[in-house]
Amino acid sequence: MNSLIVQDTKDGVILTVHVQPQASTTECVGIHGDAIKIRVTAPPADGAANDELIRFLALQLSIPSTSVRIHSGAGGRHKRVLIKGATVQMVMARLNLSPN
Repeated sequence: MNSLIVQDTKDGVILTVHVQPQASTTECVGIHGDAIKIRVTAPPADGAANDELIRFLALQLSIPSTSVRIHSGAGGRHKRVLIKGATVQMVMARLNLSPN
């Protein structure tokens, strides 16, 4: 896996995500280019897709949603998400990502 997709930083893990809004279900579907593709049911209006992404990641990682925030790319499909209190290994395991 591209090490730029999930990176350890002093503040937590930075996760590079490609978001597909208005999907039928919210789910992580694997690697998409240089990012993890996550489908969300919310529309891309008024920050709804970002809120759904944060809720989904917090739920999958069993951490409070306050520990997940959009680091950059809030207005587009390609985002970098900061996950405080997480490790690369934990994120990869909980999102079912293989470290190849």
